[in-house]
Amino acid sequence: MKSNLFSALLFLIPILIFSQTSNDKTVYLDSLWQETSQGNHKYYRVIKDYYTEKDNYKIVDYYKNDKPKKEYTRNGKDGGAPIGEETSYYENGSKLKVVFYDKGRPTGKTTSWYENGNIKEEGEYTGNFEQAGKHYKMNQFWDENKNHLIVDGNGVYMYKSTDYVETGNYLNGFKDGNWEAKNLRGKTSNIEKYDSGKFVSGTIFFADNTKKEYLEIETRPQPKKGMQDFYSFIGKNFSLTKEAKKNNVKGKIFVQFVVDKEGQIVEPKVIKGLGYGLDEEAIRVLLKYGDWIPGEQRGRKVRCKYSMPIAITTQ
Repeated sequence: MKSNLFSALLFLIPILIFSQTSNDKTVYLDSLWQETSQGNHKYYRVIKDYYTEKDNYKIVDYYKNDKPKKEYTRNGKDGGAPIGEETSYYENGSKLKVVFYDKGRPTGKTTSWYENGNIKEEGEYTGNFEQAGKHYKMNQFWDENKNHLIVDGNGVYMYKSTDYVETGNYLNGFKDGNWEAKNLRGKTSNIEKYDSGKFVSGTIFFADNTKKEYLEIETRPQPKKGMQDFYSFIGKNFSLTKEAKKNNVKGKIFVQFVVDKEGQIVEPKVIKGLGYGLDEEAIRVLLKYGDWIPGEQRGRKVRCKYSMPIAITTQ
């Protein structure tokens, strides 16, 4: 009797496991987090209950070695605002950082660790997004050897990795005075000035001995003729397909693309489409548009991902 019962349990377990995961979706991603095929991936993402309609979706990003990279919740199956706790991990499985989100923004206390498991940082998101540099407050910071460098918001920050070095002062939890950073891989260095958390100015020094001053840490890419010109171009050049007109299709196509360092639109894709040939038309029009002013980070041109909706009406 025991033998028969044990056999029955073995038969039922795989069915139970399959039924719990049949609504999940797995997406394979390359090193740039672009969708790719299995085998060519560096990461993969599992969206729990993707094929069911819910308010929130649990998502887990994995390294190729099947260890989790990040666990989080979004209010959409294909993106959306973060909700609740977000935990990220190193590739060896050690915890990297824990952050909490409320209404899509980080809030409250956060903690991060080094890859060897030693604690690195304790801080808090203040909710003050109106004042530049005041949304995050540093409380405690340790170097990798457990030396307590910042105590109750005051001290000298010193961080070094294989490709990056940064030093500067914290005063009452915020950056203050002159800060220096070196990008060892890109062979650039930066000097920046802060006033109680507020960024004042910065200078980047390039490997060819040239330099550039900047007044913003980050700038988003912009069409050379302005956003209104870009939207107007999309509206004038988007052609509805016969199938879309016949079926009276309306709604929004959500597209994503990258503005590269030269200011060109590359890697366009549809995040959520409407079908009937409209998704392909959206990509065609995006690629037809001219040059952009590329985004910058600390005075250096960078690739920047951009997302936008395209509203469709056949009336």
